[in-house]
Amino acid sequence: MHEVYTLPRPKIDLVAGLRGALAAGNLGEWLESLAPQDADYRALSDAYVRFNRAAETGRPVEPLSGGLIRVGDRDARVPAIAGQLAESGYLAATEPATSFDTAAPAVPATAAGPALYTQAMADALKGLQTDYGIAADGVVGPATLKVLNLGPGDRARSLAVALERRRWLARTPPATRIDVNTAAAQLSYYRDGTLTDTRKVVVGEPGHETPALASPIFRLVANPTWTVPKSIQNGEMANVGSDYLQAHNMILRDGWIVQQPGPDNALGLVKFDMANDQAIYLHDTSAPALFERSQRHLSHGCVRVADALGFAQMLADDEGVSEAWQTAQASGETTFVPLPKRIPVRLLYHNVYVGDDGAVAFRTDPYGWNDPIAEQLGFAKGAARRAEARAIDVGP
Repeated sequence: MHEVYTLPRPKIDLVAGLRGALAAGNLGEWLESLAPQDADYRALSDAYVRFNRAAETGRPVEPLSGGLIRVGDRDARVPAIAGQLAESGYLAATEPATSFDTAAPAVPATAAGPALYTQAMADALKGLQTDYGIAADGVVGPATLKVLNLGPGDRARSLAVALERRRWLARTPPATRIDVNTAAAQLSYYRDGTLTDTRKVVVGEPGHETPALASPIFRLVANPTWTVPKSIQNGEMANVGSDYLQAHNMILRDGWIVQQPGPDNALGLVKFDMANDQAIYLHDTSAPALFERSQRHLSHGCVRVADALGFAQMLADDEGVSEAWQTAQASGETTFVPLPKRIPVRLLYHNVYVGDDGAVAFRTDPYGWNDPIAEQLGFAKGAARRAEARAIDVGP
């Protein structure tokens, strides 16, 4: 299912556990204890039960298609959209189903003809768009329609996969760690068991997926150089000439293209060196505008961190190397600052998870990694909802 998967797995002695449970007569309790016991897992499990029940008892979702719908438009699809938003919890069930503008007459959902799409409904839609990584503009467009066409059965399927992925993970992660959710393009930094920082990241595009791995940061690199991988050198950069190299502050060194330090370097002004065989690491970027995009699967596999200099300073402060880091940064030269303790990093893939507000959040399946797991769990193959491959620069 994964070409690379190095995340720590749970260590459970099933034979000894089963033997002990049978001897103690508590087989049921032992079986329940095998699943993760954390609050997020329980919340996802409860959501699965809820959506699965709704799929069994509710009416099938009628697929929606057609053009854009903006605030003030009247459209025959509006009642169905309102129903989907209400069933998904984005729209209060007590609100009128089709018109929320007190200055406009309400159009009954059962009435023939179009209904008004109002600002209140658009605000509700923005919540769904945000959860699924779509630009939160409140406009009903093609990407939003695909999500609106998802029924409770689709969400139960996604939740089942999410729960399965969590069962693969070690039950007690390191108290101090960095978790990158590549499906949501978000980073979370935990210090001594407390979430202390979250920020946006840019991760690998489809075809250059950021792998599911665990690998520690062992040093900060101020003003890094970037040695262009052969895959990029022989691909996107195969036909570049000396003018291109000079314009991008690059040189040829022993057959390798190397970009010199500076603000225009593809790695930006800091690299977070990680110990792994896949040459995957966190780094700054010379293209910070990409963090404003809702779909941030745009790199060649490495993880670009929003305000990476601020994040590096945070780690340096926490690890007691702040002075060394500031000196290295100010030098303008490539300088390595080792960390006294390695900081574990987990590159996870959770397209359904519990957000900071405690609510279950859904994302699309940008890498298409859910289907193989869902089929193994007995679900039918779903429609592909991968992100588009659209890297816009040659950076890692």
